[in-house]
Amino acid sequence: MKWSEISILTTNEAIEPVSNILHESGASGVVIEDPMELIKEREDVFGEIYQLDPEDYPNEGVLVKAYLPVNSFLGETVEEIKQGITNLVTYDIDIGENKVEISEVNEEEWATAWKKYYHPVKISDKVTIVPTWEEYTPVNSDELIIELDPGMAFGTGTHPTTVMCIQALERTVKENDYVLDVGTGSGVLSIASALMKAQRVNAYDLDEVAVRSARLNVKLNKVQNIVTVDENNLLEGITEEADVIVANILAEIILRFTEDAYRLTKPGGTFITSGIIQPKKQQVRDALEEAGFHVEEVMVMEDWVAIIAKRPVN
Repeated sequence: MKWSEISILTTNEAIEPVSNILHESGASGVVIEDPMELIKEREDVFGEIYQLDPEDYPNEGVLVKAYLPVNSFLGETVEEIKQGITNLVTYDIDIGENKVEISEVNEEEWATAWKKYYHPVKISDKVTIVPTWEEYTPVNSDELIIELDPGMAFGTGTHPTTVMCIQALERTVKENDYVLDVGTGSGVLSIASALMKAQRVNAYDLDEVAVRSARLNVKLNKVQNIVTVDENNLLEGITEEADVIVANILAEIILRFTEDAYRLTKPGGTFITSGIIQPKKQQVRDALEEAGFHVEEVMVMEDWVAIIAKRPVN
């Protein structure tokens, strides 16, 4: 089978929404080439530092790449992707140069080339994300290992928004908690919650591709007895209150269901939100407080924000 590589030159701010558009168009995974990765200082946590090739990265902006099968609908799909990205400006998202290029690759190149970007990453005090094809020996006895295959998932789980959510969950989830994961994507936050001793996790996503991917990752990590993944639009139709609700999605989407989140968070429970760009931070915070939440902490990583909010007991 022949595959077409679609490459979008955009901004760091637009990575998440552009990736989502690509997934909704049938891409089973994305590759992100951010030149900022070349200058990051990395701790030698795993006994080896992987050298990055500057030739793989753009001089300016960020490249988001995905792979689509070459078929009679490819042209129409590409046009829909272009239009979807262009429409992001209506949400005040900077899409940068928005240069789109298409090239053809064979299946063998498509299946293996992206793996060079993905290695074990320690993202919190206890959690390490490991690709399924890599061997990794835990550094500490209490280390939590999440295995992911980004070829079937929504990203590698190492984006700042995901990292902040997992760090917040690590400080929040208690044994026997009930957790709701809204917009689960790869299922990584649900898996993390289960490994942190949550008694039960319900994960929801509107995208059936995400639901399938999350279910596969849940089984891969052997937490299917704790995590249930279903297709659902945010929290519509959900009635049972949760100890923790986590949502790593766009700020614009978070704003749509703050009242539902408050209704479904137990008194004294926690609502963790991320996927928020800096310019949207105050708007999301105001909406959370208006819904009745008390904002306990605002986390910042690079250009991204996560907010930990509590529902008051009284």
